[in-house]
Amino acid sequence: MLTLKYITENTEEVIKRLAKKHFHDAEMINNIVELDERRKITQTAADNFAAELNTISKEIGMLFKQGKQAEANEAKEQTVVLKENVSKLTEQREEIERKLNDLLVQVPNLPHDSVPEGKQAEDNVVERSGGEFPKLFDGAVPHWELAKKYDLIDFELGVKITGSGFPVYKGKGARLQRALINFFLDNARDAGYLEVQPPYVVNAASGYGTGQLPDKEGQMYHAELDDLYLIPTSEVPVTNIYRDVILNEEDLPIKNTAYSACFRREAGSYGKDVRGLNRLHQFDKVEIVRIDTPENSYNSLKEMVDYVQTLVEKLELPWRILRLCGGDMSFTSALTFDFEVYSAAQERWLEVSSVSNFESYQANRLKCRYRGNESKKTELCHTLNGSALALPRIVAALLENNQTPEGIRIPKALVPYTGFEMIN
Repeated sequence: MLTLKYITENTEEVIKRLAKKHFHDAEMINNIVELDERRKITQTAADNFAAELNTISKEIGMLFKQGKQAEANEAKEQTVVLKENVSKLTEQREEIERKLNDLLVQVPNLPHDSVPEGKQAEDNVVERSGGEFPKLFDGAVPHWELAKKYDLIDFELGVKITGSGFPVYKGKGARLQRALINFFLDNARDAGYLEVQPPYVVNAASGYGTGQLPDKEGQMYHAELDDLYLIPTSEVPVTNIYRDVILNEEDLPIKNTAYSACFRREAGSYGKDVRGLNRLHQFDKVEIVRIDTPENSYNSLKEMVDYVQTLVEKLELPWRILRLCGGDMSFTSALTFDFEVYSAAQERWLEVSSVSNFESYQANRLKCRYRGNESKKTELCHTLNGSALALPRIVAALLENNQTPEGIRIPKALVPYTGFEMIN
């Protein structure tokens, strides 16, 4: 979340910049400033009473030693009143702080200056693109028909076992999944990312730390009995490794990668755009996470975007990179680049990755800091993450774009991982 100090010292700027994200609640921002002023006043009054209490408490002993019992008893009565005042003011301050925090977590991250104006996906800006568009033969079909034809993915069986959005991968379909996961992890390792294997469920503190909680859109699966949440992405547990941690500047940037299954309720998702692998409740993804200094985080963001580009190029997929407009960005992001690949049989672009810089927004929640080499002062880190890559739509595009009358061709870079060149 935004720091209270930044909001109170730059109130008008915060209101103006948040408007690019179509957050127009200036009243909330002003309430935060007002509550902070009340908090300071209440704290000052409590401190003054506490100081007076401390002074009188020291005098009482001296008065008893001097035999001035009446004055000592009178002073003791004063301390009772002062203690009550301190207690009441402390309660008031704590209540103000609770209200402050409730408001602060509702304020989105500030968009970077380079974020374009816009309300929806159509307003995103294409940064660059590449790859060759495939020319499909007559009779080419979308991936859900290919999955059935070659017995790769059983959507109906997933419905039987669990429900819609939980497919069952079979045979070469399952091997293709495993091949992609290993391919992405190996590439991340070669790019300097340390692999970690995180839990698939997290506690509320972890969800809060990366901004998934409070879950306003109801996208997370919640195991209420244990108060644990199924992860929507491994970003959550991996970034929380650094919650309540002070890092050394020389150790930055920290680069982690992780594979995990991901779970999202995708409430309200329906229609032709969610058919097959286009939108699932459970899917596989390899994530990359970076922790860096504010001065270097945008260099890190560029490196991450360039790295994800190498993956879609190796998979021989037509791709494009979008700079998201203010209205299409996530609540926590300062700047996001989306990767899309072209799905030839569906004749549409499919999002396969989001690469974002959150600046200090997550780090402030996480209390993730670093100690400077020279100043020795602690400052908030910047956190970044990206999909590298999410599997479902990658699989959809691979199946559709590489279909031939003889079967489905596997890209050369994947053959050492699949162990086969064709699906037929």
